[in-house]
Amino acid sequence: MFEIVKAGGVLMIPIILCSIVALAIIGERLWSLQRKRTIPKHLVAQIWKMHSAGPLTREQINEIRTGSPLGRVLASGLANARNSREVMKESIEETGRHVVHEFERYLNSLGTIASITPLLGLLGTVIGMIKVFAVITSQGVGNPAVLAGGISEALITTAAGLTVAIPTLMAHRYFRGLIDQIVVYMEQEAIKMVEVIHGDRVSEENI
Repeated sequence: MFEIVKAGGVLMIPIILCSIVALAIIGERLWSLQRKRTIPKHLVAQIWKMHSAGPLTREQINEIRTGSPLGRVLASGLANARNSREVMKESIEETGRHVVHEFERYLNSLGTIASITPLLGLLGTVIGMIKVFAVITSQGVGNPAVLAGGISEALITTAAGLTVAIPTLMAHRYFRGLIDQIVVYMEQEAIKMVEVIHGDRVSEENI
């Protein structure tokens, strides 16, 4: 493996660094965007039970807020439960924008890696071919070993760049789709909670 990396030339260093950063981001996002961590089930039903027993206390709202990103969004609405429906929705939307921004953390970096690693591989290809033609100009085609070195560098960097870029791009698209699904679910749960607080949903079966 080391010989292959060495044969790829100096551009293998940034490609390898990009692969390490991409793996770190993918691992962190897989952990952070787990459904059980972001959108716990039956949270609105639990809020309905607490609300049925009486107005929620500040301690209860803080507990909901710190439990999950969905809880943080719903808690912003609960903090304004005594206000109108419009005020509740505005506070929920404002907090929701911050939560979505946190969901998308590092995704721009992941997309950048998916874009630049093929270009680094292409640059390695160009440099390798330049070396080949430089050898041909100075020594002719009588030394196949020297020519093979330049061609090998060109092919290895291209393959390495694509090897990093393809799974990184797939991960980037996957996380984008996952975040969209989470956001839609959070919007649905927020609407349910607003209706619960304002008496439009009066039974647990409808939650």
